[in-house]
Amino acid sequence: MRVFVGIDIESEIRERIARFVAGAREFAPEARWVKAETFHVTLKFIGEVRDERVEAVKGALAQATGGATTISFRGFGFFPTPRSARVFWVGIEADSNLEALARAVDEKLVGSKALGIEPEKAAYKPHLTLARASMRSSGNPHQRASGAAPAFQRLQEKLAAIAAPDFGTMTAREFFLYQSKLSPQGAQYTKIARFALNT
Repeated sequence: MRVFVGIDIESEIRERIARFVAGAREFAPEARWVKAETFHVTLKFIGEVRDERVEAVKGALAQATGGATTISFRGFGFFPTPRSARVFWVGIEADSNLEALARAVDEKLVGSKALGIEPEKAAYKPHLTLARASMRSSGNPHQRASGAAPAFQRLQEKLAAIAAPDFGTMTAREFFLYQSKLSPQGAQYTKIARFALNT
């Protein structure tokens, strides 16, 4: 079973981002766009876990206590850089509770030795992925070799003319263990466990 830990997004914010995506995707039709119903804030990607170990994952996450966190969704950007863009994202600003929660989730999962989950190597940098460039989107082999992703070039030109959007602010009072099922139509996420945050 493929699983990850994340925070759901309030419906009003989800709808605002979905409207933004609807206007943006026509300028990057070759990109692989994330479906609005799957928008979430990732705390930790776990990956494949044997079904019999899912209960142990839930047990570890139940020990990852933290406070409710205020999260704002505003602005946008590209990973790893605008010149070699592979991912288009919405920015996330949050209080210290979000980073503390991500750290607690990582520590509790890694601390459960039977699971064999690796610790995060990089600092936690939350973002909301909207689209990924397809490796097939470039017809120019020189561009592929240099890492350039023309899938986002026209979109970047259009976005340069607008102010950074503010999609709203929410308070997260819970987080979830999700199951991810991959298909040709895109990933499907199902919540399989809920964990409350202190309020």
